[in-house]
Amino acid sequence: MSRIGRMPIAVPAGVTVDIAENNKVTVKGPKGTLERVLPAEMEIKVEDGHIVVSRPNDLKRMKSLHGLTRSLIANMVHGVTEGYEKVLEVNGVGYRAQKQGKKLILSLGYSHPVEMEDPEGLESTVDGQNKIVVKGIDKEKVGQYAAEIRDKRRPEPYKGKGIKYADEVIRRKVGKTGKK
Repeated sequence: MSRIGRMPIAVPAGVTVDIAENNKVTVKGPKGTLERVLPAEMEIKVEDGHIVVSRPNDLKRMKSLHGLTRSLIANMVHGVTEGYEKVLEVNGVGYRAQKQGKKLILSLGYSHPVEMEDPEGLESTVDGQNKIVVKGIDKEKVGQYAAEIRDKRRPEPYKGKGIKYADEVIRRKVGKTGKK
């Protein structure tokens, strides 16, 4: 049995969960509303304040969808109650980030500033000149946008310059050494 798939999801107060046909799940909470169509084979029920996901049989595909479906619903419930955030750090001499309205402007050592528009439903803020915080209710979108920001200048292994996640560890390399 799927250990993750079997666990019931607690629905906190102030959150409503609707399950329409074809397993279209809508989760409404204090931070907003999320909608998602989940695999039709899975059986999703709301029982006395808990969401329970069950699978029809033990085929390999059903087993893999079981845990996935449960995780997706749990992420939606967490998103509408607390929301998600990713913190990025900009490291390097002259590298900085700033906000102008909904635009994130990054100076990353290129000949031009890199401008990025905040996607719908996401918000990025800049702490100081080198900390970017991406916030939103959809875990997937927050992670995707944070990854796109990081891709503008990935951290390099010699001096550690670039944009990295706050919890990311960069494997450092030793540079060249002179003749002896």
